[in-house]
Amino acid sequence: MNSATTQRKNKAAATPIPNDELRAGLLSVGLRGLEDQLDDFIARATRGRWPVVRVIEELSRLEAKDRGRRGVERRLRRSKLGSFKPIADFDWAWPTEIDRKAVDRVLGLDFIERAENVVLVASQGLGKTMIAKNIVHAAVMAGHSALFITASDLLLDMAKQETARALERRLRHYMRLRVLAIDEIGYLSYDNNAADLLFQIVTRRYEHKPIIMTTNLMFKEWNTVFPSATCATALIDRLTHHSEIIPIQGKSYRKREAEQEQKKRKRARRAKR
Repeated sequence: MNSATTQRKNKAAATPIPNDELRAGLLSVGLRGLEDQLDDFIARATRGRWPVVRVIEELSRLEAKDRGRRGVERRLRRSKLGSFKPIADFDWAWPTEIDRKAVDRVLGLDFIERAENVVLVASQGLGKTMIAKNIVHAAVMAGHSALFITASDLLLDMAKQETARALERRLRHYMRLRVLAIDEIGYLSYDNNAADLLFQIVTRRYEHKPIIMTTNLMFKEWNTVFPSATCATALIDRLTHHSEIIPIQGKSYRKREAEQEQKKRKRARRAKR
């Protein structure tokens, strides 16, 4: 090999790859961690004269961190949690009855590995939905797939499937979720078909994956939810067999907040006079 050829190869090897081209190359192989900080990464590596092994280690660390962040964002988006108050804002002194230790236990997520259900029983406005959403959020942050959905939306989604194959696909979807939270059982009554659909979901997840459920009714009152369903007793039996049942008693938070807000407005009006 002559000296001119060697010089051309050395010059080509020393020519830096444009950052835009490098960025596109990284994205093409699924490495998104450096997308917004490539220039800074190259500058730090150059200043520090990092060896190849250090560059690879830093690249791996940044990519792992970014994938973890994107994974959390993706799971939160799919969970459909929406906005909710953190459990730190829960007023434990307001309910006349609540087992705080039981709530802390389920927030610890041990029930997931044991495939135990969690049932929150309380009248409207006592924070059962808030607690359920915090449990789901904790599960998502721990790396689990989860979905928060009202009973009416769940059963509507199932009922609108036009073929047995489509229904089976939706059942498998609800079965794949590590944690499924069903909110507001008891506010509406359902026909036999809806009861059968809910029974299928509960049965498929039974002793495999947990369900979190909120209801405003004691189980003995569920005959008002499924007034003519023959599977209601079996549904309750499977739901409660392995479960943490947390009753909450007291007056509505929302009613108290409304009364407090009304008092504030009255004081404000008097102050203006």
